[in-house]
Amino acid sequence: MSATALTLLVGLTPALGGTPAGARPPSPTPCSTDPTARLSRVPSPEATLGFPLGLGQERVVTNDEIRTYLRAVDVASDRVVTGVLGSSALGQPLPYAVVSNERHVRPAALRKIAEDVRDLRDPRRTSRKEAARTAADSPAIVWVTGNVHGGEKSGADAALKTLYELAAGLSCAVAERNDNLVTIIVPTQNPDGRDASRRQNEFGFDLNRDWFARTQRETDAKLELLRRYPPQIFIDAHEMGGDQYFFPPNADPIHHEIAGEAVDWINRIGEANKAGFGYNGACDDVVTSECYFNYDTYDLFFMGYGDTVPAAGFGAAGMTFEKGSASAVADRVQQQFHTQWSTLGWAAANKHEVLTDYFRIWTDALAQGRAGALEPNEVVQPTNEVQFPVPEVKIRSYFLLPDRQLADVRQLVERLRRMDVEVYEVQQPTRLRQARIFGGRSATNVTVPKGAYWIPMDQPQKHWIQAIMGEDPYTPFPYFYDVSSWSNPLLMGVPTLYTGDDVRPKARLVRTIEGGRSGPARHHGSYGYPLDSAAAAELTFQLLGRGVPLVRDPAGVVRLATNRLSREVDELAGSLGVTLTPGGPATGTPLTRPDVGLFQGTGISTTSGSHGEARYVLGQRWGLDLKPVTTADINDNTPAFTGRTVLLVPDGSSATGGLTAAGQANLRAWVARGHTYLGLRNEGTRVARAAGLTSTTEKPKPAGYTVIGSHLRVDVDHASPVAAGRPAEDFEFNNNDPILNPTTTGTNVLRYPTGDTFWANGYTVEADALRGTAALVDEPTGDGRAVLFAFNPLFRAYNEIGLHLVANALLAPTGADAAGRRAGPTSAAGDPARAAAAAAAVPENLGGEWRPITIEVAGADLTRARTVVERFTGTARTSVSGGSAYLVIPNPEGLLADEHPFLRNLIHALRDSQVPLRSVVA
Repeated sequence: MSATALTLLVGLTPALGGTPAGARPPSPTPCSTDPTARLSRVPSPEATLGFPLGLGQERVVTNDEIRTYLRAVDVASDRVVTGVLGSSALGQPLPYAVVSNERHVRPAALRKIAEDVRDLRDPRRTSRKEAARTAADSPAIVWVTGNVHGGEKSGADAALKTLYELAAGLSCAVAERNDNLVTIIVPTQNPDGRDASRRQNEFGFDLNRDWFARTQRETDAKLELLRRYPPQIFIDAHEMGGDQYFFPPNADPIHHEIAGEAVDWINRIGEANKAGFGYNGACDDVVTSECYFNYDTYDLFFMGYGDTVPAAGFGAAGMTFEKGSASAVADRVQQQFHTQWSTLGWAAANKHEVLTDYFRIWTDALAQGRAGALEPNEVVQPTNEVQFPVPEVKIRSYFLLPDRQLADVRQLVERLRRMDVEVYEVQQPTRLRQARIFGGRSATNVTVPKGAYWIPMDQPQKHWIQAIMGEDPYTPFPYFYDVSSWSNPLLMGVPTLYTGDDVRPKARLVRTIEGGRSGPARHHGSYGYPLDSAAAAELTFQLLGRGVPLVRDPAGVVRLATNRLSREVDELAGSLGVTLTPGGPATGTPLTRPDVGLFQGTGISTTSGSHGEARYVLGQRWGLDLKPVTTADINDNTPAFTGRTVLLVPDGSSATGGLTAAGQANLRAWVARGHTYLGLRNEGTRVARAAGLTSTTEKPKPAGYTVIGSHLRVDVDHASPVAAGRPAEDFEFNNNDPILNPTTTGTNVLRYPTGDTFWANGYTVEADALRGTAALVDEPTGDGRAVLFAFNPLFRAYNEIGLHLVANALLAPTGADAAGRRAGPTSAAGDPARAAAAAAAVPENLGGEWRPITIEVAGADLTRARTVVERFTGTARTSVSGGSAYLVIPNPEGLLADEHPFLRNLIHALRDSQVPLRSVVA
């Protein structure tokens, strides 16, 4: 027998501990001591697919084969039931399987198990005695998922192998798992990406960043099934570069609101995976391939991951497993299977303890919420220390105020409710002695008005509320794999405050989203709504797409005639949280549906980033008919370009978009005829500058400058219609974006304050460089305009402030419709400031559509650090500031840390060389 085959048998028969003290063991299923004994009636992967999974496998499984095999096992095994949780962007089904023993998967029994586990999540309706009975009698729920990144395929194949062993196996190891667990298997979370061998889904979204926002249908459907079957253990199987394997313990940081019990399970499962891994064991200086590592690269912080959301939102041991894609298919799948199987073995052996502690998680959450206590920051890596503690602040309640952006307020309420958060509508004004207002301000004797939404922390979902509502995530340690802020009130720009006061306002539980017609309008009247939110913008574009005539009055209210309000329109408004208020005749400026060209020329990726985000937001959600415009279309002035009323240039890697001098002249002339250029971030602003459409220039970033997906306050200039409906002060999401010096030829719509109102959350270094600079400008040219965002307003489709501003730009009047607006110059030569800007040197794009890699060490360690870095790349830029040295490694393709070819090995090498790392931004 080969060593590899022996490893497989050992993996199939891990030592399972006895029944924990105090537990009443379930009736055991008769089992065999032969680990290879299986039911012959359940088809093996080889019999159905024509090849084995794991050892001996030569190719990965297709989507059709995944569905075929699930159906075959369902038909043959009375331990399995299958279903479809939803569909992908292209309409492919997302199948899943539920596997346990024969008794558990009967419909009534399965419903009862799910109900009992859901009841553990609410100690207000479940007594300790009832919880103890559930821990003794019911199985725990474990999820095994794979392929959230379409090109990372081995986790799905291994999940099918796991399904087969559970469905067909007769060994005692299998019986122990099925008796103690209900296992939910979702082989592929991204079938469209799997077909295309692409990380992202059809709209270019990374589905492993979409979990809290649920913008993509694949994510949304999965979370609904999670609410139905709440997990105690959750596996998210990935692939990475190289040929090694990662499973937790995680790298720091870990979000403070993830319960200690879940972190403990994660770490103990790691020990079980070490024992069951096989192959070459742990990686070290000698063993470097087909081995495992921990405490590195993969954190547990951002609330968009397939480990953090199961952990914070469901109290589970949420875990990312990563297998190196350079290994052979057989080894990739076999190692994924080993970790899945070992995890199930640990969960089965510790089922009683897990369910007991699961109830404790929610009991403690209630007590913490009642006291207004936040969890403290902790680190798990042995060499790390907490650098930034959670501050001493009590939070007993959040309040969403109803005075503006009401439709987006309601959308946030729905997002919370769909994660089982209880939200109440305030029925009479309530006084708060002390309150904190989002944006770093405090207030006393604040009156919360009737109609506000109250989110008390005294409820089981306290951890989740704080994880996505918190004004700051309070990172404990400066290592960043993703962004450092995702505060939902800040993303949505809705007025929010929180308090440590123990208040109980008179309020009613919200049971459904509010919106739609608030009362009857007169026959010759109208229904109106303020165009002050992303939700109202979506309604506007949907109505224009349906041919409903709309006007906007001087107050910014959109109106439709009474006879145009159908049941479908009313229901659409209701679903978006937009209230339609009866009013007088529909008078005002007519709104027209923009004819948008989406640039896909030089420098633009059409499969990811803001191009995909534009296709999703403007095309899918807003229903606009986006038409592709190429570099050649602009250079040659073809109707594909000239026939559009708006040109949207996404972020990308080119400073000119490939436009020739003739193409730039064509672009200026097109704008001057009354059209709108809409430019996003690096490429969108730089193409405009090169074409003479703006006087903005880019300010150099100082040494050590770091803004990692943080929120900053901005001042709003309402002289531009792009600012319509926004407050005088707003927030902007900055992810190492270019720094724009203010325009002298247009309007600085959003500008960072210079005085003491400047404010940032998350993790920033040298952010003062942003003071007084512009985040959004509106530049007139002839009868048209160029609207330039220094940031990406479409970022992951969850930046509602940005979405609203984009909608304003699309609907802003130009030419004769723009009352009181001065025409801008029609050529760069006609304006010296724009000519000078066009002639300015173009800063190097070090981060692509993401960020460069920045490594901070002590200034005294620069020479040693540079020596190590030069073993991997000769492109690093170095600088020194304030006692720290910074090594910035260009990342022009915008690769994330797990995609990068050498980043992980570089960090290993620095640590092996005993170079202390002050921070890593990847």
